[in-house]
Amino acid sequence: EHEDTSLLLQPLLEGQSYRAAAADGSPCPSVAVPRNSPAKRDCLVVAVLCFGNLINFIDWFIVPGILLDIQKYFGLSDGKTGLLQTVFTLCYMLAAPIFGYLGDRYNRKIILAAGIFFWSGVTLGSSFITQSHYRIFVLSRGLIGIGSASYSTIAPTIIADLFEEGKRTTVLSIFYIFIPVGSGCGYMLAAGMAKSTGDWHWAFRVTPCMGGLALLLLILLVPHKIQRKTAAHRALSISGMIGGADEKPDVYRATRTSWCQDVGSLVKNCSFVCSSLGLTAMAFVTGALGMWMPLFLYRAQVVQGLVPPCLQDSCNSSNSLIFGGITIGTGILGIIAGAEAARRLRKINNKADPLICATSMFMSALCLYIALMVAQTNILSTFIFIAFGELFLSVNWAVVTDILLYVVAPRRQSTAIALQILVSHLLGDAGSPYLIGAISNAIQARHVPSLQWSFRSMQYSFVTCAFVGVFGGGFFLLTSFYVEEDRKEAQR
Repeated sequence: EHEDTSLLLQPLLEGQSYRAAAADGSPCPSVAVPRNSPAKRDCLVVAVLCFGNLINFIDWFIVPGILLDIQKYFGLSDGKTGLLQTVFTLCYMLAAPIFGYLGDRYNRKIILAAGIFFWSGVTLGSSFITQSHYRIFVLSRGLIGIGSASYSTIAPTIIADLFEEGKRTTVLSIFYIFIPVGSGCGYMLAAGMAKSTGDWHWAFRVTPCMGGLALLLLILLVPHKIQRKTAAHRALSISGMIGGADEKPDVYRATRTSWCQDVGSLVKNCSFVCSSLGLTAMAFVTGALGMWMPLFLYRAQVVQGLVPPCLQDSCNSSNSLIFGGITIGTGILGIIAGAEAARRLRKINNKADPLICATSMFMSALCLYIALMVAQTNILSTFIFIAFGELFLSVNWAVVTDILLYVVAPRRQSTAIALQILVSHLLGDAGSPYLIGAISNAIQARHVPSLQWSFRSMQYSFVTCAFVGVFGGGFFLLTSFYVEEDRKEAQR
């Protein structure tokens, strides 16, 4: 039987050559970053991962960017239209635990490469689907979700291994900036291609080329093995016991537990559970906004008489362009603001991270509710309050992930991210696009069909998101009660 890893570490950490960090927190020279893992290489790895994240989220939001065209092309109701994003998200979340399990045990570079290749190929294939094959189009969205799950589950854990806690929040912020940037680019790319070519299918033929480039960069620039930068793993690496996070000889396997044991441990982690439920509320709101907001803005403009109803083959896509721009701008600003606020406030309050998330969720819910209420009378005010709502939502992206990474032990992080993805999407954006569409259908069915009730039905169904946002803020507030204790437990 192998000895416990902590016993193996004692002579390394207590000896003269491998002594612990000084009281001021500066590491000793003997456990500095190895020569085979220079800062320049780490930056290149992050750049490649960010580029892949950009493509990932462009693919997510191509459909919402041309939703009006797709709805008209296939002759879909609001409920069936929402099903497109729901199928995508369901497949995404169901695949996430599988990739989390694989990512904790097998080479992550190979898994990432396979995922990029798969989702890029399916995206290209979906661009040739004809009007009579709606079910195949729905299936293609589900397959793309499976490919995306491999990336979203594993890429953050590589960043967590490359950087220690001081720098990790900043690097994760850069990585997560590409969620809103990719989302906004998805809207703009889809709308721009549909407008310039007169055929919305062309929107699905750009990202596969970008995916091919990302795959090439991944192969050339990302090392086959990523070495963890935590003190324990550095010490093991120096002693020759392990070679990195993607190479786990027997001494590291001795600390391994089964997947069921990992999940059982995570369920008992109150900070992880509460922050995951808060993230679920975020996912619910962002999923509904991402799918329906351009269409809602279009219906509001029709009711106000600002634009005519779409009776042509290619509908007005200006709202997708504007909303895409808002998503990019508020996303970048929000993530940077969230990371900077967390960095500053942690110095004076150990509970700063969950409190930041709670405050931003409450503010976002308020802004969204105001935007919905003024939509029929003042479209400019609607855009302004939607921008503030998205800004406050974006504050949380990197902060929530950082909470997970410091309240969960390193050997369970891929599993934790996968479980968080499963829960947040299962109860969040897997159902919210369909639910909003279904509520809208139910309201319309009780009234005489008209442009007014087409708008009203969407407006009333969207109010659900504001209330869910309040619940999300409450869960982050609960996280603040447990985060200090769970952080210490993860460090032990």
